[in-house]
Amino acid sequence: MNFSFHRIPIGIDNCFLLRGEHTVLIDGGAPSNLNSFTSHLKQLEVDPKQIELIILTHGHWDHIASLSKVRELTGAKVAIHKADQTMVETGEPPFPAGTNGYGRAMSWLAKKLIHPHLTKIKVDRILDDNGLSLSEYGIPGKVVHTPGHTMGHVSIVLDSGEAFVGDMAMNAWFLRLTPGLPILADDFRLLIQSWKKLLQMGVKRIYPAHGMDFPVEVIEKEIAAQEKRK
Repeated sequence: MNFSFHRIPIGIDNCFLLRGEHTVLIDGGAPSNLNSFTSHLKQLEVDPKQIELIILTHGHWDHIASLSKVRELTGAKVAIHKADQTMVETGEPPFPAGTNGYGRAMSWLAKKLIHPHLTKIKVDRILDDNGLSLSEYGIPGKVVHTPGHTMGHVSIVLDSGEAFVGDMAMNAWFLRLTPGLPILADDFRLLIQSWKKLLQMGVKRIYPAHGMDFPVEVIEKEIAAQEKRK
C-alpha cells in the first residue's frame, strides 16, 4: 500500500494530509487566507477535490476557523467527536482552561479578547468513544478518543507509530519554549490518562497542531515528572 503524510500549516495550526487509497485531512485550520494550504497541495500535486474527509481533533476556534473555506474548496465531509460537535455547529467554541500560571493567564486574556462567531457547519460524521478505523480510506491507522484538552478531543495514530495529537501536546514558542504537555486543557488529569492510553499503543513520534514534531520520550519524561511531584 502506498501511503504518505504531509504537514500543511493553515495559520498557526498544523493540518496534516494523509494520503492512502483515499485522502484525509486532519483539522480545519486557524484564520488564514488559505494561500499556504493551496500552495502545499499544488506542490504535492493533490487536487483539493481528492480530499474526502476532514477529521477535527477538537472544536476550538484555531482548529475550525478556516474549516468553512477548506470544506468549500474540497467538498470533503467533516468528522468530529460527538462531545465537541456543538462547537462546530454553533460556530461559537469556548476557550479552554489553563494548566499552569502562563496557561491560566492566556486563558483569561483570550476569554476577554477572543469571541469567535464562525460559520456554522453541519457535521457529516459524528465520532464516538470507540474512534474510527481509517482502513476504509486505505490509511494504516485509526482515530482514538483522547479526552482532556476538550472532552471530545481525538488523536490519529498510525500503525507505524506516528501520532497526530492536536492540542494534547504543544511545541510552539507562543505556548511553551520546549515541546511537551499542553498549557491549556479542560481536564488535565483526564488528558494524562489519554496520554497513557496512547503510550500503551506504542506511539513513537508526536505531531502536535502547534509546532514541530518530537519523540514520544519527551512526553514520557514529563508525565513521570508530573507523577513524581504528587
